[in-house]
Amino acid sequence: MTRTTTTSRQRRLTLTTAAALSAAALLAGCTGNTPEAAAPSAAAAPAAGGGSNDEAGETVRIGFSAPAADHGWMAAITNGARAQAEQLPDVDLVVAEGTNDVNTQISQVETFINEGVDAIVLLPFDGAALTPVALRAMQAGIPVINVDREFSDPNAARVTVLGDNYGMGVSAGQYMCSQLGDTPGAVVAEIAGIDSLPLTQDRSQGFADALSECGLSVSNRVAAEFTVESGEEVTANLLQAAPKIDGIWNHDDDQGVGVLAAIANAGRSEFFMVGGAGSANAMRDIQSGASSLQATVIYPSTQAADGIRLARLLVQEKALGDLVEVEVPRKITLSAPVVTKDNVDQYLPTAFES
Repeated sequence: MTRTTTTSRQRRLTLTTAAALSAAALLAGCTGNTPEAAAPSAAAAPAAGGGSNDEAGETVRIGFSAPAADHGWMAAITNGARAQAEQLPDVDLVVAEGTNDVNTQISQVETFINEGVDAIVLLPFDGAALTPVALRAMQAGIPVINVDREFSDPNAARVTVLGDNYGMGVSAGQYMCSQLGDTPGAVVAEIAGIDSLPLTQDRSQGFADALSECGLSVSNRVAAEFTVESGEEVTANLLQAAPKIDGIWNHDDDQGVGVLAAIANAGRSEFFMVGGAGSANAMRDIQSGASSLQATVIYPSTQAADGIRLARLLVQEKALGDLVEVEVPRKITLSAPVVTKDNVDQYLPTAFES
């Protein structure tokens, strides 16, 4: 098992600082006005440290911590991180036990720091609460890859990998508009996730913004807790309060199991539903047409796996092979496509099981 020396960690801290200073250049897209200006950078792009990204290099010891896998999407996050590490012979992954206790997760990161891991991939249960310990890791020269739930200080991470929560709401709203935009007075309902989370707020804002572009708005909104039980409970209340609904957007396919149960129990069939996250169960429902679920919006469960790959590149001083920029980007936001019966076969093989 390879251990990183203090000198090596200090060198990485210098690289981290340099990478932060180069972020503006990355965001500018390294655009040149002439092909001649771009050619030298393209030739140098494959790796700052030399060699192909696929070639095994110095062993990289990565600490990984995430919330408890008590949800299909969260379980897929951790499983994906493990599977990705197993595919990389030069990665030694240390996985902390999943926890929804903030203090326990802080202790896990402190242990990683004390053990001198080369990098930390962290999906915080609470981004703000984990920010101080992530800052300490960065100050110790250990690059942190922040996954899914953002820290309150951007300096707490060298790279942030996010699903597009706002874009997820936009995608759901645009699909709703495509189905109901020509229906005067259409009644749109929304079943959100945990309302206190920024990700839920972003999803709702994106949904509202997209609906407004076709003259629609949310008529009835309730919030669940990303669980089957809460989804069924709040949906039962929603259906009692709303005798007429044309379309529902449910933020999460796991809680959607409860949502669909409540709809079936109420005997309601006059509306269609759009899901969220993109579980395999939801996609099979879409495929069969057996329920009111007509579409779902992908929220990628690959974020931690992507974080593992990025951590490896950072420590080995490599860049993303398909970019001209010679540093790994500071922020990566993944797409939020809509899955319908027309394209479900494309997405089902990589969907997570709820």
